[in-house]
Amino acid sequence: MTAEPLPSWAYPPPGGFTADDLDRIPDLPPHTELIDGSLVFVSPQKYFHTLAMYLFESGLRRTAPPELAFCREMSVVLGRRNRPEPDITVVRAEAVTAAAEETGHVPEDVVLAVEIVSPDSEERDRKRKPQLYAEAGIPHFWRVEKGEGRRPVVYVYELDPATRAYVPTGIHHDQLKLSVPFTIDIDLTEIDRL
Repeated sequence: MTAEPLPSWAYPPPGGFTADDLDRIPDLPPHTELIDGSLVFVSPQKYFHTLAMYLFESGLRRTAPPELAFCREMSVVLGRRNRPEPDITVVRAEAVTAAAEETGHVPEDVVLAVEIVSPDSEERDRKRKPQLYAEAGIPHFWRVEKGEGRRPVVYVYELDPATRAYVPTGIHHDQLKLSVPFTIDIDLTEIDRL
């Protein structure tokens, strides 16, 4: 059995890929990310990931003020060699209107980045992506992990502007109740009814 040859775009140029390359490469698989100049391809999502996306998207929409908007799986251009795609991004509403034809956001417009950890993305979601988001100045980050059964566990972080690093502010199991970046109250046990 012989493997199909890789398309020519799969081979990185000298110095690696750039954020602009994601818009130019033909037939690039959906949801491809750029981390440190390397293309990262997304594997099929697990059922928990799909349910958690729905839970957080609907919960955030219910509680967010009108000056904020939400994006699912849209990239954030963090520089020439980094363009990750958070599972959910909360951005300033005017950024969505201004960027209607764009394929990514700039970090200045992002209020919150949410990553739902999958087995194939553990290392990136737990270490590298939060580091990149913090260095870019994104003020809030949540990491969502699968807990008991299907219930999510939410690790909440806030940016320390002096160090450009995230500081943990809480671990939430059954209820996610926060006052920043806006008043949030999400019943995490609701996932059992989805």
